[in-house]
Amino acid sequence: MSSTSSQQDKAKERAFFDVVLDGDGYDVFTPASTAKIIDTIMELGSAKPGMQTADLGCGSGVFSDKLHDRGLKCVGLDLSFNLVRVGAETYSNTHFVNGDVETLPFADDTFDLVVLSGLVHHLPDPSRCAAEVFRILKPGGRFVAFDPNRRNPFMYLYRDRTSPMYSSKGVTENERPVLSEEIAKTFSDVGFDVGTTYLSGLSYTYVESGLVRWLLPVYNAIDSIMFRPRFMNRFSAFVFTYGVKG
Repeated sequence: MSSTSSQQDKAKERAFFDVVLDGDGYDVFTPASTAKIIDTIMELGSAKPGMQTADLGCGSGVFSDKLHDRGLKCVGLDLSFNLVRVGAETYSNTHFVNGDVETLPFADDTFDLVVLSGLVHHLPDPSRCAAEVFRILKPGGRFVAFDPNRRNPFMYLYRDRTSPMYSSKGVTENERPVLSEEIAKTFSDVGFDVGTTYLSGLSYTYVESGLVRWLLPVYNAIDSIMFRPRFMNRFSAFVFTYGVKG
């Protein structure tokens, strides 16, 4: 996986999210888009009420809470202490843990489902995270990850460092869009039976850049139409990687 460093700068990652909150929650999608993501997670994860679930990279707990509403017994984990604090203060029905996805504080064979909430693209080398996910899942357990797709023209132009239009506003130094086959191979290499699908039509409510924020309605409209044809699917804004532990 191409990167100037194979290690995540955890101090910068933690500092970014500890500060960006300023005491508020962190939710960039419209409610309809959040529901669409949760629906996809439930389907790909073959999720059923009562499943022991870990939401890794949970942020301030938006998805953790939605998973709880679907009947899952959810634990949220994030590297940022402030995000975890806000989640614990906001969603009393979910347990939140401050921790690192590369050294998870959970026992082997604990969970039925692991969700990686926009997390993998923060890891220059996600192999250690993939191994940890495999370790904490029960045999037959599933994982679902979603991340920005490097093949999507908007994600590439705005968020890939090789793009002449790259913007660093609102992202950490560790982030970059992903290629689906690289993520699939990473999880396959640690023992998962892996699949990939794509999702478009996820509308944003906020981005850091003032110019791009002004263009958000245009982007949301284009994204909801442009990638509907089947042949355009692999260029959708988000990659969902999912798999089963044998």
